[in-house]
Amino acid sequence: MRVGVIGTGYVGLVTGVCFAEMGNDVTLMDIDETKIAGLIGGKVPIYEPGLEQMLWRNVTEKRLHFTTDLEATVDRSLINFIAVGTPPCNDGCADLSQVFSVAREVGRVMKTYKIIVTKSTVPVGTTEKVRAIIAEQTNCQFDVASNPEFLKEGNAIEDCMKPDRVVVGVNDVRVGEIIKELYSSFVRTGKPILVMDIPSSEMTKYAANGLLATKISFVNELARLCERMGADIEMVRSGIGTDPRIGPHFLFAGLGYGGSCFPKDVEALTQTARENGMELGILESVQRANQFQREHFINKIVDHYGGNSLHNKLFALWGLSFKPRTDDIREAPSLDVIRALRSRGARIRAFDPVAMEKASEILGDSIEYAPGNYECVDGADALIIVTEWNEFRHPDFDKIRELLVEPVIFDGRNIYNRSRMLERGFTYYSIGR
Repeated sequence: MRVGVIGTGYVGLVTGVCFAEMGNDVTLMDIDETKIAGLIGGKVPIYEPGLEQMLWRNVTEKRLHFTTDLEATVDRSLINFIAVGTPPCNDGCADLSQVFSVAREVGRVMKTYKIIVTKSTVPVGTTEKVRAIIAEQTNCQFDVASNPEFLKEGNAIEDCMKPDRVVVGVNDVRVGEIIKELYSSFVRTGKPILVMDIPSSEMTKYAANGLLATKISFVNELARLCERMGADIEMVRSGIGTDPRIGPHFLFAGLGYGGSCFPKDVEALTQTARENGMELGILESVQRANQFQREHFINKIVDHYGGNSLHNKLFALWGLSFKPRTDDIREAPSLDVIRALRSRGARIRAFDPVAMEKASEILGDSIEYAPGNYECVDGADALIIVTEWNEFRHPDFDKIRELLVEPVIFDGRNIYNRSRMLERGFTYYSIGR
């Protein structure tokens, strides 16, 4: 099948490459000439394990093409996915200007029947607005559909190639059958393709992220209570996670959620509710709890040193990305931690396996960047762990203790055994224990 993907950001690039991997002829289009030139020249603009190798395999086999020409993309593709960004506006609602701009241009260049699919995360009613915009520009027959993505950064290739489910929103069952055919190779193990109405499809993405964010904030609130009451959140997590009605996923206490999806989507959902005369009290509490969790961790550091000033303290910080296996630092807890400590006079030296280049675009030279995790620790007053990269789980603790000015660790992800750390001679702070 010939497929066009408009937008080569995280979702568009991963989705397009995976469609090509299944034998489809895929055109990836973007108006950013620099990005397209980079992709043609072999520069993949995001870090995602396995993506670069899969991309080049499909380029070599001539199933994957890159272009800035929207008209050529639409002409050669029966199904065209809109996968451009929907960043938050100042009031929290999703900025749909890129989606609507693409819809307008697609309508303008369309010559024959096409299926236009919103892949971007969009509020309920957006796909219908896309249909209306296209209809203003063309007399050609076309259909619209909604197909939200459920990719986890760091595991996106696996999520795309072996999805838990595929959600498709359509107005016409025949369109649903065409999209089901496109996805049939991805669900050979029997995972469902859920065909529903378009508004329900659009709502499903926000509902899923809202519920997952709720689990994270819930367990973090419990973690703070555990600290107060002398309980261990790791034991509590095991106790509730083995209940099949709850499950073990997204029950890890830490610094809260970040990234490009949860903060944006929870805020967009609560804003949508306000625009329709409602308040989503649970999700608004989820947002407050998530922000407070970061402040709670920062207070542990400040309190250890007995006051508000951290002048002349040097902190080693492991992890800049919002989660492991990605270079994405959008809404990353590391940014809040760094800004809070620097505002109190501290110096920061950071190390991250892949995210330091992206971090430097935001933080510039306001912090130091170490070439490795031990170089990061050398001469620091304490170690702060923000992202739970596997590389940080089993370090040489004797070496760390020797390199630090004082053997103090603030573990924002609970990656070490508390009792063992105390036995090793560290002053060790964690979450909920």
